Amino acid sequence: MNYWLLKSEPDVWSLDQQIKAGLKGSMWDGVRNYQAANNLRKMKKGDLCFFYHSNIGKEIVGIVNVIKEAYPDPTDKKKKFVAVKVRFESKLKRPVSLENIKKAKELKDLPLIKQSRLSVMPVDTKYWKIILKMSRIVK
Repeated sequence: MNYWLLKSEPDVWSLDQQIKAGLKGSMWDGVRNYQAANNLRKMKKGDLCFFYHSNIGKEIVGIVNVIKEAYPDPTDKKKKFVAVKVRFESKLKRPVSLENIKKAKELKDLPLIKQSRLSVMPVDTKYWKIILKMSRIVK
């Protein structure tokens, strides 16, 4: 299993909206950065992703599960980009803010800090565990 981080502006698509999508999940589309799109292509069914609220909040708020691997993004007229389908897995008891992530020395190489503009990024297993510990998950 691999771990990822997906960024969404909460006024566009929030964790609450993801929860309401239910068991059928929702399409993660609209990615137009080549590096982020390549990361979507690498995702496998069953991979877990942190759900990060960008711009407003700037914090990891939950976890989603990849339920359908990369397929052509129907919102892309040029047919260059892909989407995946994700389903809500769990909400973090305490959101983990970007500010707190930056303060944690052991997370200094996390792509969220190093490549702050990237909307889809891998998360090393070691970093995943540290962030989970910072949040104490509640389902």
